[in-house]
Amino acid sequence: MADTPPPSPVAAVPPEPPVTDARSSQHAMRRKDRILHLRRSAKVTTNQWRRTAVYWVGAVLVGIVAVLFARLGDWAAGVRHHIVAWHPTAMLVVAPAGLALITWATRTIFKGAQGSGIPQTIATLHIENVTVVDRVLSLKTSLGKILLTSFGLICGASIGREGPSVQVGASIMHAFSRLLGQSNIAARRSMILAGGAAGMAAAFNTPLAGIMFAIEELSHSFEQKTSGRTLTVVVLSGVTAIALIGNYTYFGHADVDVPVGTAWIAVLTCGILGGLAGGSFSAILIKASRGIPGRIGQFAATRPIAFAAACGFVLALIGLVSKGATYGTGYDQARAIFNGTEHYPASFFILKYLAMIVSYCSGIPGGMFAPSLAIGAGIGGWVEQFLPHTTPGAVVLLGTVAYFCGMSQSPLTATIIVMEMCDNQQVTLALLATSFLAFGVSKMICPHSLYSSLADRFMEANDRGRHHSHSPPSAPSVPTSSESEKAAS
Repeated sequence: MADTPPPSPVAAVPPEPPVTDARSSQHAMRRKDRILHLRRSAKVTTNQWRRTAVYWVGAVLVGIVAVLFARLGDWAAGVRHHIVAWHPTAMLVVAPAGLALITWATRTIFKGAQGSGIPQTIATLHIENVTVVDRVLSLKTSLGKILLTSFGLICGASIGREGPSVQVGASIMHAFSRLLGQSNIAARRSMILAGGAAGMAAAFNTPLAGIMFAIEELSHSFEQKTSGRTLTVVVLSGVTAIALIGNYTYFGHADVDVPVGTAWIAVLTCGILGGLAGGSFSAILIKASRGIPGRIGQFAATRPIAFAAACGFVLALIGLVSKGATYGTGYDQARAIFNGTEHYPASFFILKYLAMIVSYCSGIPGGMFAPSLAIGAGIGGWVEQFLPHTTPGAVVLLGTVAYFCGMSQSPLTATIIVMEMCDNQQVTLALLATSFLAFGVSKMICPHSLYSSLADRFMEANDRGRHHSHSPPSAPSVPTSSESEKAAS
């Protein structure tokens, strides 16, 4: 038998690789990444909503505080009216004692509460030292600002609450910024800017003016100035104020117009007079912030409380001469002049002008916006008698915007404030022309903006204070010595 061939070896079949399900693993990883991403996105969204809610709560709180401040100011004015009605000469005691007490309080209980509030807010937007910013914008300082300004109105000082409202609003938003743990300088400054603008808008019930004020005065960064956060905070605080006290206007509704033609003689007249008066006022205050010269300045520097009492006595004398018209904010006088129910002589705005300077030099807390509007209304009310071809109420508005712009050197803010306060857009062109004319005239007299110069003065005092002591710097409105440093704009 033939040998049978051996069976051919069967080719070895390689074993199949183990099923690792690489694709399933990749899908699982992708699902896990998506879940983590969604969780992180949800966390980020939640944090953003929390921050937004905090901004909104802060804005509403600014509006509430501004309304309460206004109510307190009205109550203080009522108390002063009762004192004057009881016996006008009583102010010869009330004003000196009150201003002395306020000055003592700003040096013991509420340190650093002096001045307008706007220069301090501007300064905090440029100060890098967070500790100093926290001190200037502390809630305790803001409380002192509210209480002492209101007490100053009782004592007859020619001050307003709008400037302090700016610092109060900035302090509230700064406190919320700290609550959020914001360490970024830009974010912190944005909150301060928004709070200051909101305080301004709620105090005057002029939202557009609050936004424009942030653009012209509080900041030098256009991107920051027009941020959505600032707009949101201003609108919410304004809506809160309207919800609490109604959609009021400072002058009421004004159905007046200044047609192009001979009526524009009032634009030239008011623009020039307002620019001259406002620019002179700013130049005087800037010089006083560096120190009153002579023996008066030495007396103010060495005995500030006694000097404040002397200023109070002078304010009482001016009030007696004006029959009480120069006391307080000047709201009632400005409204009466505009409505034509009262006719004040030229001595009114001259005496009010002097009362503002004395109030400022005393070093007590208080703003300059409301008294400036009263002075401007007085100028317009005096000029209108010489311009019979122009609507009297329109001339008052032109005088108001001219002096206010001459003092603040913020033409757009001045225009929008007056336009919103009278609820009239027909006079916008005339208001703009008057405001820019007053701005140019004021610049020739006082090249540097009042609030910027006072903010520079505040920062200079802060720099010196860091080298000499740990106490908070005095506000720029307090004449500390006869030094003659040149503040940069």
